[in-house]
Amino acid sequence: MKFSNLYKTLTFLTILSFTLISCKGPDGKFKLPGGDARKTPADPKLRVQQNLRDGKGLRFNDAFKKRGGTFDFASSNELWRASLDVIDFMPLSSVNYSGGIIITDWYSEKNSPNESIKISIRFLTNEIRSDALDIKIFNRKCVDSFMNCVVSNLDGNLPTEIKKEILKKAASYKNQKNEESPNKDYVYPDTSGGVF
Repeated sequence: MKFSNLYKTLTFLTILSFTLISCKGPDGKFKLPGGDARKTPADPKLRVQQNLRDGKGLRFNDAFKKRGGTFDFASSNELWRASLDVIDFMPLSSVNYSGGIIITDWYSEKNSPNESIKISIRFLTNEIRSDALDIKIFNRKCVDSFMNCVVSNLDGNLPTEIKKEILKKAASYKNQKNEESPNKDYVYPDTSGGVF
């Protein structure tokens, strides 16, 4: 029991000594962590400006500026662009390009407010082919204005029709892209002087 307490005390003193050694300033004197109050302006506005200059702050107006590379995946990925165009009449609930999924919010026509649908489009590949998309449509029927609702998976012709429309539009976008910028092979000039 005494050995355990002695071991704990020695461990604590060792950690404390390493902590104090690391508190030396550039002049060799011990300096506790934290700022020096004599070097900090008393006026809060000046203190904020100094912290921002020193890199110790966060500016919210800069956080919303576009930085880094340009992300033009909506125009470069024909399948993604076509999917958004086909379901553009529906409000979107979740769109995640890196995760490859689009989920709409519940949508209902004006003449049937107690019945609504929700579409989920999952991208399995970027290639334009019939197995590239997994489309699920959910149907919600409510009684007593959204109190007693039954949600079911809607099978049948509608998911297939939406998939066909997306694939047709994606193929059209790809053809337009190829026509606008055809991939021409570069022909190197003949520098051999006619000798082969």
